[in-house]
Amino acid sequence: MRVVVQRSKEASVTVNGEIVGSIPKGFVLLVGVTHEDDHKDAEFLADKIANLRVFEDEGGKMNLSILDKGGEILSVSQFTLYGDCRKGRRPNFMEAARPEHALKIYEAFNAYLREKGLKVSTGEFGAMMDVQLINDGPVTLIVDSK
Repeated sequence: MRVVVQRSKEASVTVNGEIVGSIPKGFVLLVGVTHEDDHKDAEFLADKIANLRVFEDEGGKMNLSILDKGGEILSVSQFTLYGDCRKGRRPNFMEAARPEHALKIYEAFNAYLREKGLKVSTGEFGAMMDVQLINDGPVTLIVDSK
């Protein structure tokens, strides 16, 4: 499982011209699932992300987590994170999980984040989505369960 974490000042996701999820300050998460990912991967990454210390403390040092700051999460499924661009000019998506498996793991990941007390908004799984965000920093990280 692979997640791109973007610290944001605000963010939203739109499907067919309608906002389906939005947050104030927090994280935008682009979430990719591969074939062998399971609930342990989802739980591991939810814990890792909830406790990432990437928000500034009173001294300006990145020392606080999203839990400490009371931020929210916008979680967006993103199978293209498993696109392999090493050969040719068109990405190969063979490492991305089939939708029925990816949806289960994606939903479990979001549930684990909620269990930690985080407010989680989402996009629409499998839909064409427009994601808008104002990067904060910018701070962008890639975390992987492997």
